[in-house]
Amino acid sequence: MDILTEPAEYVFAGNEVWRIALLIIIIALSLFIGRILKYFLHRLKPKLEALGKNLLAVSAEAASLSVTFLFFSIGLRTGISFLNVPEGFQSLLFTTLALLIILAIGHFAYRQIDVLDAWLKRFAKEDDSNIDRMLIPIVGKSVRVAVVILVVLQAAQTLSDQPITSILAGIGIGGLALGLAAQDTIRNFFGSLMIFADKPFNVGELINLDSQLGVVMEVGVRTTKIKTLDGHMLTVPNGNLANMTIHNIGKRQFIRRVFDVTITYDTPPEKVDRAVEILKDILDNHEGINPEMPPRVFFDEMNADSLNLKCFYWYHPPDFWQYMQFTEWVNREIFRRFNEEGIDFAFPTQTIHLAGDSNRPLNIGLNQGQKEEEGNQAAES
Repeated sequence: MDILTEPAEYVFAGNEVWRIALLIIIIALSLFIGRILKYFLHRLKPKLEALGKNLLAVSAEAASLSVTFLFFSIGLRTGISFLNVPEGFQSLLFTTLALLIILAIGHFAYRQIDVLDAWLKRFAKEDDSNIDRMLIPIVGKSVRVAVVILVVLQAAQTLSDQPITSILAGIGIGGLALGLAAQDTIRNFFGSLMIFADKPFNVGELINLDSQLGVVMEVGVRTTKIKTLDGHMLTVPNGNLANMTIHNIGKRQFIRRVFDVTITYDTPPEKVDRAVEILKDILDNHEGINPEMPPRVFFDEMNADSLNLKCFYWYHPPDFWQYMQFTEWVNREIFRRFNEEGIDFAFPTQTIHLAGDSNRPLNIGLNQGQKEEEGNQAAES
């Protein structure tokens, strides 16, 4: 009698070989597609930039950083659906896969926020009113925080299998305790909103903050970074910055100089008048002058050791290095022309008379003797 035997199927962990092979093929295929797309998107970026489509170029570059992970997650979830999974293990496995897909989608969305940053930067450059560049990092960071919060909420809903309203209610109770513990962080956040609303400065402007001169580099959600003129990076909490007195040097329209020229007391009146005329002539129609703000020169004080001439002038535009070059020229001209006119500059002096100096004799002793002799003569009479 012929005995017909069916070929035995190989089974591993309750799954036929074809199911396991299909899982491996789907995962490998998803990784291959992800890598191909990453390579294609990375090569596509310079071509889009050459065509002037900068936003699409940024989007392609951002997508290339997350597309492999996204396709791997989808491929893993699809491949496992062909397996026979024990009932006691199904809930944990599929919940884990769901979390993996949520993270992959969240990572893809998080990277795409670079497009928003690029659009805001381009919009700021095109805007003649100089839209605050400080808004760019704040908006970008806020949107990124929102994406992270949404991913966390979706993950919490997946893990707890509870409606989102119940999760938000629980977060609200915990948020109250967290808010009390994070008062400084919240104060700094609202400080950044106040800075944006009041606009005391823009990114790139020179400011004076508590005797610290520096250029505003970045305004963040919590702190503002200022690069001082000596090269140090100063980080100031926005909560403190909102309450400080800020001198915005970058918004000044001119640089004003007030200085004194002192001459000696033995200068004749006509030379004092000549000194005033020289100063007015040097500053008349000077470089950087604004006709509505002409220079001023006055003989204003008779100091203890000098005659004082006070000068005022305003330099436009407020380019500091050009102003310093002009200041040097003014000082040289004053020095040269005063020397040509024989007008002496004054400086603090003190005269000391020494006893026994033949040029300046002190007759204190002689006068005292004369007084005593005169007194004796008066007594005898």
